[in-house]
Amino acid sequence: MTREGPLHLHTGVWPYALIAVMIAQRVSEVVLSARHIPRVRALGGREYGRRHFPLIAAVHTLFPVALILEISFYDTRPGPSWPLWLGLWLVAQVLRYSAMRALGARWNVFVWVVPGMAPVRSGPYLWLRHPNYLAVVMEFIAAPMLFGAWRTAIVARGLNALALTVRIRCENRALQRAAVESSR
Repeated sequence: MTREGPLHLHTGVWPYALIAVMIAQRVSEVVLSARHIPRVRALGGREYGRRHFPLIAAVHTLFPVALILEISFYDTRPGPSWPLWLGLWLVAQVLRYSAMRALGARWNVFVWVVPGMAPVRSGPYLWLRHPNYLAVVMEFIAAPMLFGAWRTAIVARGLNALALTVRIRCENRALQRAAVESSR
């Protein structure tokens, strides 16, 4: 076994296959969100924070681009802990999809809130307030580190922290506002 592991993660299609999976996930999430909007709107849902969505979209677009560039031009190499990073990335996927499943038609890449509807308290929401965001944080660290792309991990983590700070504040305010409106 070589330093980079039995799969030779730094060569061939492995890094690009994982990046393609991540891009396909994001595209399918946008499509799923578009399907969910009419259902949530029919329940009286309202959208909040549309202005910050370009920041979220930019971070999620730049992340795979930066990862491709670093892998391609900086001769990155996975370290001996690559199985840990792969495991963390897989856990992030399980967490993200369990959060999406728990929210059902209420899950969206935008902030949509239905006044009077109780917050979801099933799936990972039993233990975590924002499991989907935790999954993204894990993914933005694990995917680059899997291939030794530490520069992308640092930059993506910082940009994502900024985007999530704005997003979580917006979402929390929207949920509070909906709770107040429904109690009137």
